[in-house]
Amino acid sequence: MVCRNYKNLQNSLEKLSINVNFLFNINTHSFCHSSIKFKNQFLPQVTKNAALSLLPVIGWIKMYRIKEWLLSDIVSGISTGLVAVLQGLAYCLLASLPPWYGLFSAFFPVVIYFFLGTSRHISVGPFPVLCLMIGSVVTRLVPDEGPPANITGFEGLTRDEQRVLVASSVTFLAGIMQLAMGVMQVGFVVMYLSDTLVSGFTTAAAIHILVSQLKFVLGLEVRGISGPLAIIYTLEIIFEKITSTNVCDVVISLVIMVVVFIVKELNDRFKSKLPVPIPIEVIMTVIACGVSYAFDFKTRYGIDVVGHIPKGYESPMAPNLHIFQETTVEAFPMAIVGFAVAFSVAKVYSVKHDYTIDGNQELIAFGVSNIFGASFKSFAASTALSRSAVQESTGGKTQIAGLLSAIIVMIVTLAIGFLLEPLPKSVLGAVVIVNLKGMLMQFREIPYLWRRDKPDCVPVFASILLGLDLGLAAGLGVELISVIYEPEGVKIFRIPSPIFFANIEFFRGKLVEVGFNPLRVLRKRNKALRMIRKLLKKGYLQWTSKGFLNMSCGPIKESEDESNMEELDLPTDFKDLPSRIDWNAELPANIVVPRVDTHSLILDFAAVSFLDISALKGLKTLLKELIRVEVEVYIVACDPYILEKLHNCCFFDDEVQPSMFFLTLHDAMLYILEKHPLESTEKKPDYDRVKNLPSFLSIAQYL
Repeated sequence: MVCRNYKNLQNSLEKLSINVNFLFNINTHSFCHSSIKFKNQFLPQVTKNAALSLLPVIGWIKMYRIKEWLLSDIVSGISTGLVAVLQGLAYCLLASLPPWYGLFSAFFPVVIYFFLGTSRHISVGPFPVLCLMIGSVVTRLVPDEGPPANITGFEGLTRDEQRVLVASSVTFLAGIMQLAMGVMQVGFVVMYLSDTLVSGFTTAAAIHILVSQLKFVLGLEVRGISGPLAIIYTLEIIFEKITSTNVCDVVISLVIMVVVFIVKELNDRFKSKLPVPIPIEVIMTVIACGVSYAFDFKTRYGIDVVGHIPKGYESPMAPNLHIFQETTVEAFPMAIVGFAVAFSVAKVYSVKHDYTIDGNQELIAFGVSNIFGASFKSFAASTALSRSAVQESTGGKTQIAGLLSAIIVMIVTLAIGFLLEPLPKSVLGAVVIVNLKGMLMQFREIPYLWRRDKPDCVPVFASILLGLDLGLAAGLGVELISVIYEPEGVKIFRIPSPIFFANIEFFRGKLVEVGFNPLRVLRKRNKALRMIRKLLKKGYLQWTSKGFLNMSCGPIKESEDESNMEELDLPTDFKDLPSRIDWNAELPANIVVPRVDTHSLILDFAAVSFLDISALKGLKTLLKELIRVEVEVYIVACDPYILEKLHNCCFFDDEVQPSMFFLTLHDAMLYILEKHPLESTEKKPDYDRVKNLPSFLSIAQYL
C-alpha cells in the first residue's frame, strides 16, 4: 500500500515538473522576445540622445542652411580669425609667456569647442583675466629674477620652457576641474556668482592688466611680481625706472590707442550702416609691422619686438604632477572664472538669437578643450568679449565661423607667422589696454555700490590689493556669509530639480519640515480671530492703549464651533477689530497660535528647468498660504521660460505678484535687508525688554 502511494506521488511530481518546465520555457521565450523588442526600440534612442547630449554639433549641423548661413560664417570666421591672431599674441604677454604660444590657445580649444559646445556665437580662446591669473602662477614658480621653484621636471629646461610647462599644467588641472563639475551636473553654481561680484572682480582685473602692460607701453624692464600687494610693488618699480622710458615705444602706443579707440567708437555709432566693423586693430598691427621692419625699430631705437616665431606646432607633452600640487589653489578660481565669463556671454547671445545653452555641457566642453589644449602647450581658454562681439556682429551664425577662425590662426602658425616678427610689443600692449574700456567703465558703479552696500565693494578692493585669486575668494566668502548666515527671520530653500505633478507634494512636505505648516497656522489664526471677536462682543475682552484686557475672572474655554470651516483658509481680516494682532506676542484668554519666526522665504529656482500645470497650481496655493500668514516670498534665478509660462497661465493675481521674482539670490537678500534692517547691538537690550512685556494684561494687573 505504501509502495503504491509512493509511486502515485512520484508520477504526480513528474507531471508537475513537466508542466512547470513547459510554462517556464514559454515565459522565457516571451521574456526574451520582449527583451529583444525593448533593445531594438529603446537602446537606439538612448544612444542617439547620449550622442546629441555629448556632441551638440550633431544637433545643429543637421539644420545648417548652407545657402543662407555659409557666406556669413565665412566672413565672420575670417574677421574673427584675424582678431584672434592679434589677441593671442597680445594676451600671451599677460601670461608671461613667449607670444606665439597665444596662437596655440587660439586654435586647439576652438576646435574641441566646435564639437562639444552649445553656444553658436562665442569665440573661444585667450581671455585677458585668465591670462593674468596664469601669469601670476608662472611668475611665482618661475620668477624673472632668481632661481625657479624646486619642481621635479624643471631640470634641463630653459626659463621659457619651464614657464610653458607651468602654464600648460595649471591649465590641464583647471580643465579637469571643469570636466568634473560638468559630469557632476553642477553647472548651476554660476548662478551664485552675483553681478556685483563678477563686475567687481573684472574691474579689479582690468586694473591689474593695465598696470602689467605699462612696462611694454613705456619700454621698461620690470620683473613680474605675484602675491598680495603685487600691484603696489609693480607700480613702485615702474616709477623708479620712469626716467628710462623709451620715447619711441610711448609714441607708438599712444598713436595706436588713439586711432583704435576712435575707430571703435565709430564702429559702435554706425554699426547699423556698416556691413562689418572696421578691423582697425588688425590694420594698425599690419601698418606697425611694416613700419617697424622698414625702419628697423629694434636696432635703431631699442624697441622690444615679438621676435622669432617658430613654424608649426610642438609635440604634445604630459602635465607635471608636482605642479598640480603647487597650483591647486590657483587652478580652481581659473576654472570658475573661465566658465562663468563664457557662460554669461553665451547666455546673452542665446537669448538674442533664440536658442538654448546647457551649463553642464559648457563645463564639459571647456574642460575637454583645456585638457586637450594644455597637452599641446596652450593655456586656459574662455572667451574674450570683444572677439565674441566681432564673431556675432560680422554675421556669424554657428561655430563654423569659430572653426574657420581657427583655420586662419593655423595658417599664420604654419606659414606666415614670420611676418609678425618685427611687431613691437608696445603695439600689443596698446591693443590690450584699449580693449579694457568696457571693464574700466565699471568703475563708475563703485560709488553707487559703496553707498548702497559696502560689502559689495569687497571683491574690487580685495582683488586689487590681494591679487585676483585671493580677491575672488574674499568676495565669495562675503557672499556666502550673507547667504549661509542669513539674518534672523530669513530662510532660503533650494529646489534641486524640475517641479511636476509627481513631486509637488514632496516639495511641499520638505518645505514644511524646514519651517512650518502655513495652512495650519492660517487656520489657527482665523480661529483665534473668531474667538477674540466673540469675547469682545460678550464683553469678556476690552481694548486699551496697552492692549487687550481680560475682563473675565475665570478661565475662558476655546470655542469648538466648526461651522464655516472654509472661511478658515481665507486671509486674516482685521477690519472690525480695533488693532492688528501681533501673533508672536502673548494672546488673551488662553488662546494659543503657533509662532512664526520667519518673515521672508527665498525659493531658489536655479535648478528648476520645468514646471507643469499641476505643479503650477500647487505652487500658487502654497505661495498664497505663506503670504496669508505674513511671510514674504521671493523667487530667485528663475528661468525665463518658466516665468513666461507663469504669465501665460495667469499665475499672478492680487496676492501672488511678479514683484516677488529677483534675478539673483544676492539681489533678493539686499532687498530683504533694506526692508528688514538688522537691529544694532546697542538697541538689543531695549528690544528684548519690550518684546517680553505682555501685550494682554489681566484686570488685576491693570488695577
